[in-house]
Amino acid sequence: MADVSVTSLTQDLIRIDSSNYGDDPGPGEREAAEYVATFLSDLGLDPVIRESEPGRASLTAFWEGSDRSRPPLVVHGHLDVVPAFADDWSVDPFGAEIKDGMIWGRGAVDMKGVDAIYLESFRRLIQSGRKPARDIVIAFFADEEHGGRRGAKWMVQNHPDDFRGATEAVSEVGGFSIQLGDKRTYLIQTGEKGIQWLRLIAQGTQGHGSLVHRDNAVVHMANALARIGEHEWPLDVTPTVDRLMRGAAEILGIEYEPTEQCVARIIEGFGPVARMIEGTLRNTSNPTMLDAGYKVNVVPDTAGAYVDSRYLPGQQEQVLRTIEELAGTHVKVEQYIEEQALDLPFEGPLVDKMVSALRTVDPDAAVLPYLMMGGTDNKHLASLGIAGYGFAPLKLPKDLDFGSLFHGIDERVPIDSLEAGADVMEQFLLDC
Repeated sequence: MADVSVTSLTQDLIRIDSSNYGDDPGPGEREAAEYVATFLSDLGLDPVIRESEPGRASLTAFWEGSDRSRPPLVVHGHLDVVPAFADDWSVDPFGAEIKDGMIWGRGAVDMKGVDAIYLESFRRLIQSGRKPARDIVIAFFADEEHGGRRGAKWMVQNHPDDFRGATEAVSEVGGFSIQLGDKRTYLIQTGEKGIQWLRLIAQGTQGHGSLVHRDNAVVHMANALARIGEHEWPLDVTPTVDRLMRGAAEILGIEYEPTEQCVARIIEGFGPVARMIEGTLRNTSNPTMLDAGYKVNVVPDTAGAYVDSRYLPGQQEQVLRTIEELAGTHVKVEQYIEEQALDLPFEGPLVDKMVSALRTVDPDAAVLPYLMMGGTDNKHLASLGIAGYGFAPLKLPKDLDFGSLFHGIDERVPIDSLEAGADVMEQFLLDC
């Protein structure tokens, strides 16, 4: 393992096509889990791979810490990625090519590069004979990109003992840097919006396409999706977002007040990640999939669609009621996938350790909390009483459009960012 590095780990993981196509089996989740299991076994750990369905593999491993009296910390990632289509990319999405000081490929950001940071930090400590500050439960899950029903959710429902005693967790999409004015600022994820994916079914009357149709399921669905997609959800500043806005306003020299105009000025200051932050200011509902008909001259009696709705903490029911009203009387709205919102305090010993670790590589940086617009497997661990934070440390170039790289074409991550992240994670584990 002498030649292993965070770069080679990232490349190896990207080259395993673990695309998650939703309800259909992915091609490489088992292969990715076996790669990680072999790596951890070579370090002297005893990982266990479990499958919720053939090929849908997750793994866990226990790593003894120096203070056995403290509850374990879960450090977890996911091994699946969203699909990538080579014709859309300028490079092979599973080639892990190095270009312009970056590793290019599906999963570079979400989240195989971060998986590599975690693995590299484990390697450094174990091979140097050091222990983490407390026991660590290592977990790498399948199916995160489709709600986790075949990954983390299945694991906590069927193998909760793997996480016995754990009270806190860290995972993806937090601890990355942005540029606020002249200040590099790291955002630790202390909460995330809830997931409410909805299936819509429109009913109408089937008939010949040449006739007059006033009960057309396709039209009912199209109108419903237009109303849902164009709905203007009001500004709603949660306590976590309020703290982020106040901190950003101070750095930017803006007098803060929670109004549309003031918040819009602050959001501009977030630069390339402004859209990520904008998504935390209100509930959202975006139509994403549509299916209707089987022949051009036949009006179908049903039409189907899906809506990706994300709700702020405590607002799931009211968001669902609003979408049902927007859908109208001809369209039925059903729950497809739903997962809770999370909201944790930006304070306490674990947060202090994260902040301290970041400042080992960037002493003058600011650190603020933020609410993630999407979701992570922390939602599933929360059902076991585990408080999960986003801490995947990346010291990023100020001009990198980080937010657009998630699920984007030509996804890539700077090698320098991965190396700095491994340094931060190593320090964090020693102190956690």
